[in-house]
Amino acid sequence: MRIYPLLIMLLAGAGAQAAKPNIVFYFIDDLGWTDVSFMGSKYYETPHVDRLAKEGMVFMDAYACAPNCAPSRACLMSGLYGPRHGVYTVSNSDRGQSKFRKLIPIKNTTVLADRFETIAEVLQKAGYVTATMGKWHLGKDPTTQGFDVNIAGREWGSPSGGGYHSPYKYPNLVNPEKGEYLTDRLGAEASKFIEANQDKPFFLYLTHYTVHTPIQAKEALTAKYEKKATVGGHTNAKYAAMIESMDDSIGAVQATLKRLKLDENTIVIFFSDNGGHGGVTSNAPLRGSKGMLYEGGIREPLVIKWPGVTQAGSTCLEPVIGVDFYPTFMEAANVKRRKAAQLDGLSLMPLLKDASASLDRPALFWHFPAYLQGYTQRHGAFRTTPAAAVRMGDWKLIEYFEDGALELYNLKNDLGEENNLAGKEPAKVKELHAAMLKWRKETKAPVPTEKNPGYDPKAVFQAPKRK
Repeated sequence: MRIYPLLIMLLAGAGAQAAKPNIVFYFIDDLGWTDVSFMGSKYYETPHVDRLAKEGMVFMDAYACAPNCAPSRACLMSGLYGPRHGVYTVSNSDRGQSKFRKLIPIKNTTVLADRFETIAEVLQKAGYVTATMGKWHLGKDPTTQGFDVNIAGREWGSPSGGGYHSPYKYPNLVNPEKGEYLTDRLGAEASKFIEANQDKPFFLYLTHYTVHTPIQAKEALTAKYEKKATVGGHTNAKYAAMIESMDDSIGAVQATLKRLKLDENTIVIFFSDNGGHGGVTSNAPLRGSKGMLYEGGIREPLVIKWPGVTQAGSTCLEPVIGVDFYPTFMEAANVKRRKAAQLDGLSLMPLLKDASASLDRPALFWHFPAYLQGYTQRHGAFRTTPAAAVRMGDWKLIEYFEDGALELYNLKNDLGEENNLAGKEPAKVKELHAAMLKWRKETKAPVPTEKNPGYDPKAVFQAPKRK
């Protein structure tokens, strides 16, 4: 039988289209490094995420690009570090009381500008159906930045109206009746999207509001954890119930993928946007929490499952960061990078194929030229003052802009960042700081230097009383 060249080309094109993997990205808000049982919690229960960990690859040194929500998301969507897009923090950068701020912080941008091509736009152009469900936090309408479907996403950083319990009113998600739980509904909507688009490659960005405040959970689940013995700093029954609801939502979506026989051609990612809230959970053995450049504020649980690529039950120790997902998804979808396109991350493909591989990356960087107020006496007036950080190998350096203080830690020997070695290792401090300064010059990262005329050196901080 004679096969014509045109027919061969058409068949080859159809095969390439069918081979494109679906991408499901579970992005959890404020989930700490040990807030899932596969990462060590003996109080929180996450059987569905644990199953993902057993079936996929666990990354032990995975980082968000910032210690709080919006900048972490802006970096993930743009593939660029903060100085490139100007989203450094949530809302204004002069948080906390002026009398405690020594510097005028760098002005913050709250919207990811349209000039940045998001990963959703890249995948959309490559033939993917794209959907975001849940928290967007980068502007009013994600459908203007690459998403075909938006459910419940606006500029909001936390659930609006009644919070997690209906009645609520979100874009394309309205329920005037009482009794529905937002996390459940988002999982159901995600499953519907998969069902409707099972014959096309799709990118599902299921970006749960949970476990962001307000801490609201189902009564029955809360009662379950109130009867359970607490372990370590994991003691909040409502928070535990929120985590279980998150896990149930993921279980429902995973079951849909399996039922439709899509799971073998789907990349599944489970990740968090920043560290756990220090007033609700514990990030131990890590130091710090959401809003800090210590490990507790930026190190996240990460699982990637890609059948046929990742090895089930494998663990990767290579440091990775949020900007790496953009080039990874491009490579997975066989999208060629434009010569003029600027990206700060590296494709994780070598690691997905071999957990022991190296990306040969010089360093990871964080830039946070803003203030975040404290909410406990141990924080003082601020969780962080304007600061920056760099990780090179096992070493991490933090610089505080108010007084130029430098802190150096060896994460291999001191994961909890208890021993500042800056005084004992001046050569290492010089090496890391030089790399940081070079990066700041390359990215045009602004550093606050203007003195705050409202600063009062005699002011004494009193932590607000918890309600």
